[in-house]
Amino acid sequence: MKVLVPVKRVIDYNVKVRVKADNSGVELANVKMAMNPFCEIAVEEAIRLKEAGGADEIVVVSIGGKQTQETIRTGLAMGADRGIHIETDDEVEPLGVAKLLQKVVEEEAPGVVIMGKQAIDGDNNQTGQMLSALLNWSMATFVSKLEISGDEASATREVDGGLETIKLKMPAVVTVDLRLNEPRYASLPNIMKAKKKPIDEKTPADLGVDTAARVKTLKVVEPPAREAGVKVASAAELVEKLKNEAKVIG
Repeated sequence: MKVLVPVKRVIDYNVKVRVKADNSGVELANVKMAMNPFCEIAVEEAIRLKEAGGADEIVVVSIGGKQTQETIRTGLAMGADRGIHIETDDEVEPLGVAKLLQKVVEEEAPGVVIMGKQAIDGDNNQTGQMLSALLNWSMATFVSKLEISGDEASATREVDGGLETIKLKMPAVVTVDLRLNEPRYASLPNIMKAKKKPIDEKTPADLGVDTAARVKTLKVVEPPAREAGVKVASAAELVEKLKNEAKVIG
């Protein structure tokens, strides 16, 4: 079985995000970038599936400018077999990403798509669901445990009330949560090997997909600074402050 893993290049989660001076977006120049953490978990799960004999090839695919190949190489160094780079300098919205991935799935014919539940930049949590709908494939979201056997899979999902286990027919789209696994660090030998692994280059035009933006960002601003909290001496004082100062209760 072939596993397709979409990955995204984002600002490293350890970096403090800064808004541009003109409020047109966030500052990306000279900022450390990395693979989206949820995507790392998806790559790790695909590798574990292959190590257990449940998969024979792992393909990572990413959308973005030239530097996106660095993110693909990270996936290859972790253990993926080859990469696909859909090159575009435009910001592609979730629906556009899903349409591009749909074309890649139709060309590659994987048995499963494993992807992060969301990217930490946009936090949209939309692409996996849209891809499932476009493909008319089974779907499992927020997965913290995944078992695939033949043409069926068992997925344990994190929901508000706790955990939910569902069975789904393959092929399927699976979006993963934080507690599924802990991604491995790429070893130096594997980093060197990754430089020789193939990356196919495509464009949205090659795939016949229009990625024009449908949403216009008017302004990006930093959230207001949080005020310091205060200690209260009694429950009565707390109620008084919530009622008369915060005005959150009647």
